[in-house]
Order: sequence, then C-alpha cells, then structure tokens
Amino acid sequence: MELFDNPKHRTYFIIALLVISSVFMFWIRIIPLQNLGSGDVFSLVQPDDPVYALRQIDLTLANFPNYAWFDPMTQYPVGSTVYWGPLLTYLCSIAAILVHATTPSAIITVALFIPVLEAVAMVPVMYWLGKTVADWKTGLFAAFMIATVSGQFFFRSMYGSLYHHIGETLFSTLFCLLYLYTLIRAKKTKIVLSDLSTYKEILFFAILTGIAFFAGVLNIETIIVFALIAAVFTFVQAVVNHHRSISNLYLALVNTVVFGVVILGLILFGFKAQGLGLAVYSAGPVISYGLLIAATIFLWLWSDYLNGRKKYYYIASLAAVAVLFSAALALLFPALFLDFTNGLAGFFGQAPIITTVSEDIPWSLARAWSTFNYGLILAAGGILILLWQTYKKEEQGEVFVLIWSVVMLICTVQRIKYEYYFAANVALLAALCLGSAWELGAGPVINGLRSWFGKSQPGERTREAIGGPVKQEKQKKGGKAAKAKKDPHVQSDVPSIVIFFAAVILAALFIITSVMANYAMSSNDTGAMNPDWREALGWIANNTPDPGVNYYEIYNPQTFTYPSGSYGVMSWWDYGHLITYIAHRIPNANPFQAGVTGPDGAAAYFMETNESAANTILDHDGTRYVVTDVEMDTGKFWAMATWYSLTNASATPGSYQLALLMPDPSDPSEYQSVELNEPLYYRTMISRLHNFDGSMATPDSAYYVEYSDPSVTRTSLPVMTNAKTMNASDAISAAVQYNGQAQPGYHAAALSVQLSSPITVIPALQHYRLVHESPTTEFSTNTTDIKYVKVFEYVKGARIKGSGIIEVPLVTNTGRNFTYRQESINGEFVVPYSTTGTTTDVRANGLYRIEGTSTTFDVPESAVEQGLTIT
Repeated sequence: MELFDNPKHRTYFIIALLVISSVFMFWIRIIPLQNLGSGDVFSLVQPDDPVYALRQIDLTLANFPNYAWFDPMTQYPVGSTVYWGPLLTYLCSIAAILVHATTPSAIITVALFIPVLEAVAMVPVMYWLGKTVADWKTGLFAAFMIATVSGQFFFRSMYGSLYHHIGETLFSTLFCLLYLYTLIRAKKTKIVLSDLSTYKEILFFAILTGIAFFAGVLNIETIIVFALIAAVFTFVQAVVNHHRSISNLYLALVNTVVFGVVILGLILFGFKAQGLGLAVYSAGPVISYGLLIAATIFLWLWSDYLNGRKKYYYIASLAAVAVLFSAALALLFPALFLDFTNGLAGFFGQAPIITTVSEDIPWSLARAWSTFNYGLILAAGGILILLWQTYKKEEQGEVFVLIWSVVMLICTVQRIKYEYYFAANVALLAALCLGSAWELGAGPVINGLRSWFGKSQPGERTREAIGGPVKQEKQKKGGKAAKAKKDPHVQSDVPSIVIFFAAVILAALFIITSVMANYAMSSNDTGAMNPDWREALGWIANNTPDPGVNYYEIYNPQTFTYPSGSYGVMSWWDYGHLITYIAHRIPNANPFQAGVTGPDGAAAYFMETNESAANTILDHDGTRYVVTDVEMDTGKFWAMATWYSLTNASATPGSYQLALLMPDPSDPSEYQSVELNEPLYYRTMISRLHNFDGSMATPDSAYYVEYSDPSVTRTSLPVMTNAKTMNASDAISAAVQYNGQAQPGYHAAALSVQLSSPITVIPALQHYRLVHESPTTEFSTNTTDIKYVKVFEYVKGARIKGSGIIEVPLVTNTGRNFTYRQESINGEFVVPYSTTGTTTDVRANGLYRIEGTSTTFDVPESAVEQGLTIT
C-alpha cells in the first residue's frame, strides 16, 4: 500500500488514527454529562472516594497552594491522616483556577474532566509502548485496544468518577514505557563511565523515567509495586546477561539514575508519615529504592567479578546472598522487614474483611470475561508470543513485559479493582498478538485481493506486511491473462491467513462488546448520588449544631484539639465522606475503612444487641447523631457483621441470618436460595433503629423451618425439608422440641423474613429518638413503612416513675404515624421524645400514657436533653 511507503504519509496516518481514538475515548466517557441536561452535576459524582476528592479540592482552593495531610472533619474524635498524594487534587484545583470556576457546581464540572483526560492520555502512551516493544502497527493496535477496554479502567475514568486510580495507570504505564525505552537504548550503547558523552543520552531518558515514576508517587505511593517489578526484572535480566557474557553496567546506571531521581524527589517533598510504611510517604520507600539501587550495583560488580568462571556460580551465589540479606534485615531492622513483608501481603494478599469492599473482592473468571471478553484470548496469544520470542531471542523487552503482566495479573486476581492496572497489560498483549497475526497474514491476504482484482502480479508480496520493500517476480507471457492462475504463495500461506482472520475477528468482537458495555454504563441515567441520602444530609447540615471545626481550614495534627461542643455522626463507613462533604459534619467512620473495627468501631456499634454497651461506644466516640439506611439493614448487613465478627458473619445456623436451599415449587428437583433472619438479627442496633424506630416490638408470626446440613445432603447450603407459618412463640417451642430429639445433621429453627416481624420481644431503646427520615418508602408492611434513610439523635432521655408499658403517638416529617412504646425497667421509664418544646421534625401527637391506665405525662424538651425526672 503506497500510503505506508512514504514515512511522512505514514506519520500523518498514525496521528489521524490516534486522534480519532482519543476523541472517541473522550466522547464515550462524558456521555453522563451530555445526558445530564439541566440537572445538578453533583448527582453524577460517585458517592465514596470521589466525594472526598471534592472535599480535598475545596480545602486546597481555599488555602492554595497548601495541601491538607490531616483532616479533623472525618473519623471523630481523632481525625484522619491523608495517605495518598496531592497530584489529582492539584490538577483539579489548578484547572478550576485556570477556567475561573468558583461555584461548587463549576468546580465539580471541571474536576470531573481530569480522570477522563488522564484516560485519553493513555492512547499515545500505549502507542509508543507498543512501538517500543514491537513496531508501529503493534503500537496502533495497543492504542485501539486501550481506547475501548471496559471494566474498572472505564468505570474509574468515566465522567463522575473522580478517582486517583486512572492516574496510577497512566503514570505507571508511562514509567514502564520510558524505563523499557531507556534500557533498550542503554543496552545498545557502549558505556564508558569516565566518558560522559557515551551515556549522556541515557542519563537524559533515565531522568525522564525517574520523573514519570515520581509523578506516580505524587499520585499515590502504591506505585512502589512497579519498583518491585523493576527489581524482579533487573534480577532476571542480570542473570541472563551474565549467562550471555553481557555487562550489567547499563542496568546499574539506569536503575541508579531512575530511582535516585525518585529518592531525591521524596526527600525534597518531605516525609508525611512516621515509621517505615511502604504505602505512605515515609522513609520506608526511600530505603526500599536505595536498596534497589544497591542491589543492582552489586549484581553488576559481582557479575564482572565472576566473569570467566562457571556460569552457575553467579545464580548460586546470588541465592545465598539473598537468603543471608533477608535474615540480616529481619534481625537487624525488624521494623523495616515487617513493613516490607506486610506491604507485600497487603498488596497481593486477601483478608476476609476486605471481601466486604466491592472493589477488593477476588477476580472471578466470569468477571474477567465480562471485562476483557475476547481480548483475553488475544492477550493469551500475546503471552505465548512473548514466551516464544524470549526463548528464541532473549530480548529484555519481552522479559520486562512478561514480568510486568504476571505481577499485575496476580494483583487483579486478588482484588478486582486492579483491573485498571491490568487493562494496560491486556491491551499491550492483545496488540502483540494482533501485530504478529498481521505480520503473518496481512501480506498474503492483501496480495491475494490484489491478484483477484487484477491490481498486482501473481507472486507479488506486500512490503513487510504493508511497510517494507516489494519483491516482484517477472510476469509470465500472457500479461493479465496470467491472473487467472492460482497464486502458489497464497495457497502456501493458508495457515497464516487463518490466523490473521481469527485475530481480526477476535479484535472486532472485543471492540464491539467492550464499546457496547461502556456505552451502556455511561448512558445509565440513574444518578450516582442517592437522592434520599442527599436529602437527609442536607437536613443535617441545616438542622444540627455546628461541630465547631472550620470546614475550610487546614489544621496541624500536632496542635489541633476538638473544641468543646464538637461531636461525631455514627453511620456505616460507606457514607462517611458524604457526611463530611454534604452535611459538613464529622463522621465516626469513613471509606478509608477508618473507625470501623475494634470495640468502639461502627461495626461493633451496629451489631451490638445491648443498648448499654452500644451507648458506651457512642460515649467513647463522642457521637450525637446516628444515621441508618435500608442497605445497612439488608444488603450491607453481612458486610457489617463480617467486620464485627467473622464467627457470626456468615449466614449459618446460630448467626444473624440463615441461608437455605428451598425446593422449587414448580420443579422439586431444583433449588432456590433463600435467606431468613434469626432472632439475633432483630436484636442488633441497626435493626432496632431502622426497622422499629427504637420502639418496643412484639412478635406475631414466624416460620417454623426444618433443614438438613450440607454434610447430609451434599449441597453447598443446608436444605429446607419442611416449613410452615406459626405463631412466633409456638415456632420457637416447636424448634426446641425438634432439636431435642433430632438425628445428627437435622435441625429446626424459628425464622422470619420480614424486617418488621421479630421472633421475640424486642425492648425499646431509651436514648434514641428519630428526628428525620427521607421521603422514599423502601418497604411497606401492615404495621409500618420503612423509609430509606433515618436520622436518630442520641439523648439522655427523661425519666418517669411507673410500671407497665408507656406509649406516645408520633408523626414524622414525611407524615408517617407511629407509636413509640417502652416497657418499664425497675419501676422506671427513660423516654427519648418530648411532647412540648420539640425542636426536631418528628413530633408527638399527644402525651405519654401508661397503657391500660389514664395516667399521662407531659415531657418537655429540656427533660429529654438533660435527663431530668418527670414528676
């Protein structure tokens, strides 16, 4: 094809395709903004880390160019240390300043473009990476693949996803590109250390590589895993070089300059955390990078020292040195050794509680296919090609890409969120496969088409599969008539043609499938921000006391103390950043998973079944308000229970819930999975608050269920063998009787499925009053409507002497009527609602009355707030 004969024309062609890919990548990511219309742009923001990113932008714009490394507006009563870098915040803040965005809406609109643009920047980076590893055609394929890939890479770069993760992918990939490019040039250069002119170009590219890595460090310190990749590659390549009698000087030079730049940058940047943690801005990463430099220099010097001796001396001695060094590090610097091993375990390992975080669940085959689909087949082909090329040529480019891809695959298998890293590997590996298929089959295919249409002579070959010199054979006598004969070259290239078409079809299927998935995701018109949460937090912002901490001020953690009158807001950690950003109040727990575990954590509070113990937690945490939602009550309940106690978390007998297999009524040979609530579930604080508004609840009916263990039925879950609806107390008695005489492996239980139908009497909460609820009714029963979000105030409660059951009619801000009921304890009631002087949105419709009597009580607001006794 003449288009590619002229390098200038080829360059124009490549630039045009890269521009088209970039424009497409940008367009499909901003579809949410295009579909917003006149709506509020904040409704597009993902409700966890992106919300906190907006909080950081607010702080930075108010104090520019200062950056807050400590935030007292979250994790009350200790505050949180920010562990990621300022790069994303500065990019968003500078962009807002440049376009004069001053209103919250304008700032959000501008900031949400930054991850989109970071993703678009991956197009030229992937092109140069593919070109560096193989050729310009592979580079184009890599750019096409990254432009269409779906999954976490697309989600975290879509408009509305203000995550730093795409910056991780961009700067880590840029580092890999520059590192590989520098190494390839350095290996081809005859370096003389005493003559700077022999390696000044290598120094330039090594410095650029170090700057790219340091930019990734400023984004977040977890990019240190790429130093590990460089270390593994360096070791492997050093062994290969020694075996081939190639000096490792170039490796030592490149690593020293690259990571020397990073060390210098970190020292100038300053340490922001104590200790030696590798995932924070401490001295730990500096020591690690220094050890990498020292190890590379040792590999070079030791290789030169052993030059001329038996080859296996090198690898054997290195193994011995590694063991001795690890032992010495563990003995002499145990803190550093522990931080290093814990860092590896944290990055590559999997803790049970982490699986409750959606982005940290393990990668499944189904999810892998859903994300990368046909690209996985091409990527597998790319790995086979790399393995073959490594075996045949032992080139360092192939070795580096293999090591990089394997490490990222391990990370992704452990935690699904690392798909955004692995997307670059899949795109590159698939491009390598496509490039090889093109080299094999494009020439014969295009030549065959030319012969078919009479545009070339039989036997004509394409220029290096469209790119090189043409080898022509003399045309036989007969001119164009000779084209009727079959081209023997085409016939002999049938396997290559098949491979070519297979690769093209797989690539087309990958692009079509991925683009359809991405379009569907970006076109989803359901707002990322839950409107009920936004409404409830807006109410909190306007109707609760100011905690006394300036939302826009940067505080010094060494001197900061919370003012008198400050307080925390207890909710599940998912909602912590929303509480900070929307309500300008201080959550006890946040999406950093801070304030969740331990005896005073959010998990312990919501799973607590004793009010006194729950109150102790709130007193310790300085909490005044508790916010619940129906998700905590249902879908997120398992996650809360897991953070609280692994023993009781799973839906097994004796825990909060019981998962069973129930025979399908339409086909008894098939089973349906059902999850029923056990008595313990209804006694938890989350259930008592959200399901019963803190009021006393009495049982009505329940399910009496008989079931057999999986060991008996050889199924994944217990199998329900009998079930019927009974009076709750009768169901409990029947279960006790059955269990007393049941055969091993067979059990019975009293269970319930309705949120508002307990199995036993649930005592009233004495110190919690509902003060606001959101408008959406999530569940409606004969006795009550359960709203999506509820806000409770923790109060001292007024004391009333008496016995029996006391009750008061209430009406909420949504017009819902319910009755608060409480049974006396030791001749006293402690009631949380006032009947006069009420300052909240939930008001009494009458006086307190002891059930069965005409005795009434008027409870003023002051008595509830101060814990006074009503006489």
